[in-house]
Amino acid sequence: MLKSMKNKIQLAAMKAHHALMNPSGDQMTGWLIVVLIVVVVGAVFMTLYQGSITQIWNSIVSKITGLLS
Repeated sequence: MLKSMKNKIQLAAMKAHHALMNPSGDQMTGWLIVVLIVVVVGAVFMTLYQGSITQIWNSIVSKITGLLS
């Protein structure tokens, strides 16, 4: 059991090493761009709709605490 876990960790480390040392890097760059876009869009969304999100969240919390009381 312990040996198979060690082998899986070593295999994952080798795959990560290969992905990081890949000379093309196109796929890695693409994923970084996707992550950056998601973070920016999420930040804009949170900024624009912060009041609504807070109101909905407080409503949910009050209903749950009302059910538990």
